[in-house]
Amino acid sequence: MDWCRYRFRSRWDLDAPPAAVFAVLADGDSYPCWWPQVREARRIDERTGAARFRSLFPYDLEVTVHEARQDPAAGLLEIMFSGDLEGWARWTVTARDGGTRAFFAQEVVARKPLLRRLALPGRPVFRLNHALMMRAGRRGLRAHLGAARAGRPGAPPAPGGNPV
Repeated sequence: MDWCRYRFRSRWDLDAPPAAVFAVLADGDSYPCWWPQVREARRIDERTGAARFRSLFPYDLEVTVHEARQDPAAGLLEIMFSGDLEGWARWTVTARDGGTRAFFAQEVVARKPLLRRLALPGRPVFRLNHALMMRAGRRGLRAHLGAARAGRPGAPPAPGGNPV
């Protein structure tokens, strides 16, 4: 088993229309506005960006993100990572009763030397760190979408977002 390889899955049930959820998830530049652990997202070109993450534990992960697929009709967003993490992540956005289900899937290999050195003993901690990050992201997205429905600042962007 490659202890540096991770596979994550998460399901977010949201009380907002699929198009609104998709638009926010497709706008990578806005992630730091609603997802506390996404510390930085910046555009490199039309389909590429850079991001920096930090969750509960005191280490940053820096990645270059390349848009692999953006299909609003199918509700699919897929990106490829390189840098401290190498792999892919995918959002699948579908309608559910009264709202949206956003399913997140990610498969990555840790390339950051600290994560590689601590791969075996740190694996449960790294998985917990990711789970906490995802929980905070879900909460942040719910609040962001709620603010938009209430007409407060921070409304979701129009469809056609960014890869980061």
